[in-house]
Amino acid sequence: MPKFKPYNHDQAAMVVINFEDQIQPGTFEYAIHYLIEHKLDLSVFFPNYHNDQTGRPAYDPAILLKIILFAYSKGITSSREIQWCCETNIIFKALSCDSVPHFTTIANFVSSHAEEVESLFEQVLLVCDQQGLLGKELFAIDGCKMPSNASKEHSGTFKELAEKRDKLRRQINYHLKEHQRLDAQTVYDEDRLKRIEQTISTLDKASDRIDQFLKNNVPRMGRGRTRKEVKSNITDNQSAKMKTNKGVIQGYNGVATVDKKHQIVVDAQAFGEGQEHHTLKPVLERVEARLKRLEISDNIYQQGTVITADTGFANEANMAYLYERKINAYVPDNQFRSRDPKFTNQKKKYGKRHQDELPKSLKSHHAKQVIPASEFDFDPVKRTCRCPAGELISYRGEREAPDGKVKAWFEGRLLQCRNCDFKHQCMKNPSAADHRKGAGRQVSFMLTQQRKPNYTDWMKHRVDSDYGKQVYSHRMSVVEPVFGNIGTNKGLNRFSLRGKTKVQSQWQLYCMVHNIEKLMRYGELVA
Repeated sequence: MPKFKPYNHDQAAMVVINFEDQIQPGTFEYAIHYLIEHKLDLSVFFPNYHNDQTGRPAYDPAILLKIILFAYSKGITSSREIQWCCETNIIFKALSCDSVPHFTTIANFVSSHAEEVESLFEQVLLVCDQQGLLGKELFAIDGCKMPSNASKEHSGTFKELAEKRDKLRRQINYHLKEHQRLDAQTVYDEDRLKRIEQTISTLDKASDRIDQFLKNNVPRMGRGRTRKEVKSNITDNQSAKMKTNKGVIQGYNGVATVDKKHQIVVDAQAFGEGQEHHTLKPVLERVEARLKRLEISDNIYQQGTVITADTGFANEANMAYLYERKINAYVPDNQFRSRDPKFTNQKKKYGKRHQDELPKSLKSHHAKQVIPASEFDFDPVKRTCRCPAGELISYRGEREAPDGKVKAWFEGRLLQCRNCDFKHQCMKNPSAADHRKGAGRQVSFMLTQQRKPNYTDWMKHRVDSDYGKQVYSHRMSVVEPVFGNIGTNKGLNRFSLRGKTKVQSQWQLYCMVHNIEKLMRYGELVA
């Protein structure tokens, strides 16, 4: 039989640990410790405390900041888990000096110090500039859409929410009648009655919640030309429904402005709207004001700094703003690749399952060919349109495309299209019409073929030039690795707080963690 060293769990040992020895130079925890102890001014937190004369001593903001930033670097956002780490993890113990803040203290610190967190973000940015990590040659702007702490099932227009409330009330009445019927019987099932009472209570709370929201709020209106109502959310009304490559989410768009030299985040803001082109102007203004206030640059846009952003930020209003402010920007429209000869064969080479190479018998399963808009009879003077079946379809107004062209939009009523003989050739999804889902066929027509040059044309000329292509090619390599680091390495896949102010504070904390990592690798954090 082999011999093993004996072991015994029923024994005690005294281990002497020096907490300062656990924070070794060259590690992220050392970078946090050094910055907070020697570089950052935490007096911005002091006005929030009122225990000078009375009250018990509070946890030092330095301790809370260290454990929160270190937890975020490890992908830990739960305040309960941070408390548990302070009890069991030696690095957390070293950073907190063996103190264990309650999880409510940690949660309150994260959610109630938005202005102070922004001040710290700027202080870290200033340290980055002092150590030469800011090149100020090119800034790349992009957004990262993530779910919020709210369900998209609780979203809807005020009309839809009122209908949902009325439906809940009808269900309550049904269960009340069922309860009265069972209660009137001589022999009845008490367990079933209790279940019905619990169901009524749950439905009543949901109905009252929607009713209170409708009474205390006003409809949210979009920023488009039509100013249509957008869907509200009864849990977090500052968040919004957004389309992503993973489907529709209820969340926020974390927009970051990143410097090219070492991928330092110079600005981090959260927006509760899916359309990115509304965020370009406030982001540029915030960057300019911040760098001027920190004395990093008096006028960042006039010293030749290049601004790049993807097609989501492109529209005529933004192009006019960039032109009038004389900002050296490159923001392409969504057709810029189709004008580039390098991408002529892109679909054939990288398209989904090489659709261009499939036989016609298989192509129909991937991309259905419908009756083109040219087969519709459009009258630009009367603003009327007749479909191939001879029916007048509804005029939905004029819309301006990102390239500045104005189009007239028409939509067939579902009642028309459902019973039409051409629906299988005209509608992309005729089965939806049978189930009374969606709308009828939609078509658009350009109103003016001849128009004057606009600011979008000016930007097209810049982006399509050889120099513009070379400059814009840096955008993805500058900003996307930041989102990869925060989302994949740091584990931020959703915002855990509610409200734009709190979400923006959490987004800035994560971007601060990213910047501190850059200081650790490329800066000098030795006194």
